[in-house]
Amino acid sequence: MRNSPNSSPKLMRHDPLLIPGNDQIDNMDSNVKKYDSTGMFHWCAPKEIEKVILTRSEAAMTVLSGHVVVCIFGDVSSALIGLRNLVMPLRASNFHYHELKHIVFVGSIEYLKREWETLHNFPKVSILPGTPLSRADLRAVNINLCDMCVILSANQNNIDDTSLQDKECILASLNIKSMQFDDSIGVLQANSQGFTPPGMDRSSPDNSPVHGMLRQPSITTGVNIPIITELVNDTNVQFLDQDDDDDPDTELYLTQPFACGTAFAVSVLDSLMSATYFNDNILTLIRTLVTGGATPELEALIAEENALRGGYSTPQTLANRDRCRVAQLALLDGPFADLGDGGCYGDLFCKALKTYNMLCFGIYRLRDAHLSTPSQCTKRYVITNPPYEFELVPTDLIFCLMQFDHNAGQSRASLSHSSHSSQSSSKKSSSVHSIPSTANRPNRPKSRESRDKQKYVQEERL
Repeated sequence: MRNSPNSSPKLMRHDPLLIPGNDQIDNMDSNVKKYDSTGMFHWCAPKEIEKVILTRSEAAMTVLSGHVVVCIFGDVSSALIGLRNLVMPLRASNFHYHELKHIVFVGSIEYLKREWETLHNFPKVSILPGTPLSRADLRAVNINLCDMCVILSANQNNIDDTSLQDKECILASLNIKSMQFDDSIGVLQANSQGFTPPGMDRSSPDNSPVHGMLRQPSITTGVNIPIITELVNDTNVQFLDQDDDDDPDTELYLTQPFACGTAFAVSVLDSLMSATYFNDNILTLIRTLVTGGATPELEALIAEENALRGGYSTPQTLANRDRCRVAQLALLDGPFADLGDGGCYGDLFCKALKTYNMLCFGIYRLRDAHLSTPSQCTKRYVITNPPYEFELVPTDLIFCLMQFDHNAGQSRASLSHSSHSSQSSSKKSSSVHSIPSTANRPNRPKSRESRDKQKYVQEERL
């Protein structure tokens, strides 16, 4: 059975019980679905840390693709940063088991042992003891084939000089960007266009809204690896991108690394808190983006016990899976292709909402999309809440909130499965049901278009 590029990697290890193959994953997804007691997250029985540790040789023999690499700096005396908060959204129950991305931690085993008590109940987690500055360790975990590389440090508060607090993260980021890779590995199809949310499988049917998210054959340079680096001091963002010609005094939110999503600073949380004061609906969006969803029961459980408990799959807990999740829509092909070439964002917003019950809230655009000649640059930047008349281009990716099950909330579009979708579903290669394309539908009357525009403007003001 062929793995889809974005599905859980099949790990070729000697112990099939630790990391299951595709057949075992299918069986687990259909018969042994386990969630925490609130039904909000995937859960598994506690595992000893020794069972998830990979040696460098084992990692090198492992075929990892479409995974998440977490580079962590820390030691036995470092303060805990709470890696569970990073893992929880990637293990949200509104993703099917086979859609979960494998997470590989690269860092000091002494530090990870201290964090492991909060991580041992999450499935598909591995550890490679080493250092994020070692290229051998990075190559062993196929850093060039990951969907995202996250660089964190627990040592930032141990340094008195504020200008040096981010030195480890910056060095790790620059080290990865300067790496070169063999083009022959392209068979595994590395992702060079940025992070793909869990469940967004590029092998989706042609008429699926998420179809068309293309991967380049391979990544030959570390510059194209999707990386996000945590910074303590905003001013240090100037050292992350050697090609960036921003003024060193430029505010963080105006810099290229921040706009492209490759840098995150603690100060961003302050602005988010301020935004919630003026619009309480923002808190719901932030909660969905940051936590993968939260309930009072979950918050009380973590506050009281600081751990997730396994629970039986009752109708009440399984109902918690039916919540929205973040997705990226491609405009290159699929039902939105007609709007991708010169269409208006407002028309896309209305079509996605009325036909597929999807709420669009931003555009992920190639940096050089405006150039008349093709560019090799794969950097993208985010455009939030564009105006109605904002023109779209075919290479745009659209950030949106989609339902757990497209067909469950489908009210206006007919529900039918094509033979292609049935085949994909049987292989567990996509979590998205087939949705008939509406590209051939006749154009709506202008009066209706004006009503849609008026509704969009009203929602934008809210």
